[in-house]
Amino acid sequence: MYQIAEKGPPPLAYRVDDACRAIGISRSKLYELVRDKKLNLVRIGGRSVVPADSLRALLEGEAA
Repeated sequence: MYQIAEKGPPPLAYRVDDACRAIGISRSKLYELVRDKKLNLVRIGGRSVVPADSLRALLEGEAA
């Protein structure tokens, strides 16, 4: 099981690889969800990050 060490407030966003590990999906599945507008991806400079709120909303929506 992948765990992210937390020493402060939870992250606001995850790098793509970290987001994939956090919810147990592949990179290609993550980008498919982005393409289908089920998950947000934000570009900051040259880096792409997935907002934590977007991951939560995805998981809550699929669980319903």
